[in-house]
Amino acid sequence: MRRLHFDQDIQPLSDFRAGAASFIKQINETRRPIVITQRGKGVAVVIDVSEYETMQEKIELLEEVQKAEAQLSAGLGISNSDARSKILKRIKN
Repeated sequence: MRRLHFDQDIQPLSDFRAGAASFIKQINETRRPIVITQRGKGVAVVIDVSEYETMQEKIELLEEVQKAEAQLSAGLGISNSDARSKILKRIKN
């Protein structure tokens, strides 16, 4: 996801409502999110669908890495050579 341009990407809810189509077009073209504010505070972020999907994939990958690290710390892992042997054995069967 690209970095916010504070002068363009932070919009009051009233402006977003009035020009939703143009803001959606901006999001799709720039791949930058828009932060919507209400009474001067951020209340929502609107992002492109493909950017959202990419973020979700990255989060899932990081969660898997974190889970694997916790398993290794708990002594639940196996050596690389043992894992390789098991995989090769399964492939041959």
